[in-house]
Amino acid sequence: MPLTITVKESPVPTLTLVGRLDTDTAPQLDAALSKVLERKGIKRLVFELSGLDYLSSAGIRCFVRARKALEPGGGTVAIVNPQPGVRKVLDIVKAIPAKGIFASVAELDDYLDAIQQQVREQ
Repeated sequence: MPLTITVKESPVPTLTLVGRLDTDTAPQLDAALSKVLERKGIKRLVFELSGLDYLSSAGIRCFVRARKALEPGGGTVAIVNPQPGVRKVLDIVKAIPAKGIFASVAELDDYLDAIQQQVREQ
């Protein structure tokens, strides 16, 4: 199965992946990711994985690349809605910290709201 990538630019860049992320399709994600990461000032990036059926080590490298690009500047990468098999792979290899994986976009929004509230209270 091929990989379909949809990029939503605002308010937070979100890459929605559908299909298989493997050796054959990872270059496609790398190309889309490069275009997103070229933009200045990106602090957050979301991968929406509800339609991702398979994840290989080549796909994991794409997520790690995004983290390496954003985290030195204080940015974060979040993964939302991973399928159970994909979630298991992410948990095993720890490519994304557990605090960066969310069951839904609403859960991610609640987390971000709580962080912003903490900052305002300081």
